[in-house]
Amino acid sequence: MTTRILTGITTTGTPHLGNYAGAIRPAIVASRDPQADSFYFLADYHALIKCDDPARIQRSRLEIAATWLACGLDADKATFYRQSDIPEIPELTWLLTCVSAKGLLNRAHAYKASVDKNVEAGEDPDAGVTMGLYSYPVLMAADILMFNAHKVPVGRDQIQHVEMARDIGQRFNHLFGNGKELFTLPEVVIEEDVATLPGLDGRKMSKSYDNTIPLFGSAKQLKDAVARIVTDSRAPGEPKDPDNSHLFTLYQAFSTHEQQAAFRAELLGGLAWGEAKQRLFELLDNELGEARERYHALITRPADLEDILLAGAAKARRIATPFLGELRESVGLRSFREQVQVAGEGKKKAAKTARFVSFREDDGFRFRLLDAAGEQLLLSIAFADGKAAGQVTKRLQAEELDLHAELNAFSVRLDGEAVAYSPEFSTDAERDAAMQRLREALAPQE
Repeated sequence: MTTRILTGITTTGTPHLGNYAGAIRPAIVASRDPQADSFYFLADYHALIKCDDPARIQRSRLEIAATWLACGLDADKATFYRQSDIPEIPELTWLLTCVSAKGLLNRAHAYKASVDKNVEAGEDPDAGVTMGLYSYPVLMAADILMFNAHKVPVGRDQIQHVEMARDIGQRFNHLFGNGKELFTLPEVVIEEDVATLPGLDGRKMSKSYDNTIPLFGSAKQLKDAVARIVTDSRAPGEPKDPDNSHLFTLYQAFSTHEQQAAFRAELLGGLAWGEAKQRLFELLDNELGEARERYHALITRPADLEDILLAGAAKARRIATPFLGELRESVGLRSFREQVQVAGEGKKKAAKTARFVSFREDDGFRFRLLDAAGEQLLLSIAFADGKAAGQVTKRLQAEELDLHAELNAFSVRLDGEAVAYSPEFSTDAERDAAMQRLREALAPQE
């Protein structure tokens, strides 16, 4: 069974070596698992909570996108997109906000920390607290629940947010699922073996400590940064203690077991710190050299990055748009054309049949095909006007269906062009069963 994995990267800074070892590298390796369906996104809505510098956010979006692609993320296999390119995310955030208990959000660590800091300073408890900060967990829940992620790799400081996403999703399922689990409840993944790198001064590598090693600076910048790593005062020839050396810890994160053993032996044998730093520089430069070249090539072609991210957003929206339609119907935001018809003396409900539902979006007119139980079978492409969309629905009911399987979904074509897509399915068997249900739904009625 395919496992859907989702990770967001907040766009407020330039990635450094610690980000690469702790998040980027392991996530890219995980995305190559044939059993993984990976969703990686630039969390630029989240960035607005932390940063009010538009230029910094824009630059960070560019740098982070280029970093992930330069480091080997395959945008054709993974779904790589910007949060702000998925309009269904803020709409889902509001649907979830309406079922999120204030008491739950009051317990969020970031909000509580801000309140505690204000109280300690003798200020109003909510001084400087925005609704963005307060409702951050709901937006994160929407990120996760929109794509029904099974697993969400996070640091320990984010565990609570995934647990809150579970609580919110479970509440929504209870209120509006009508016996159906609309949302998959996500599981936290804590990667204990992923490296947490020390910075130049031995503390955790962090921009807030100003102790980072640049990921894609020039070779000279990398060498200069490594030269600033703090070491003890032991002279050349004196044995060094690898287990208490953050220089050795950095070396371990990028070397093989054989290289580590050899480096350890040299340190114990009295290798000079200057030579040790040169060995670390050479190791890092070898690891990052090719990716550095790709990164700088990508940075100079922002239009190419834009195309890649928009293609990823379109891929993501093929899931998000029909699913949000289902969620809207579950809470009662339905078209008036779908009102139950009443007929006969007993005022019995007319038998339900498959039905087309037309609606308008920013990019044009669309339609959904719902089966008798209200489950979505198709979502159309955007049409220039309602008349064109209506003509397609008539042809689908009158002509033999031309269905094409496409990975975990299928498309319906007219005159050789795809006019509508199914939701995505977990298995080929589920997809094939849905194709049969579609044929039955559009079969001429006796």
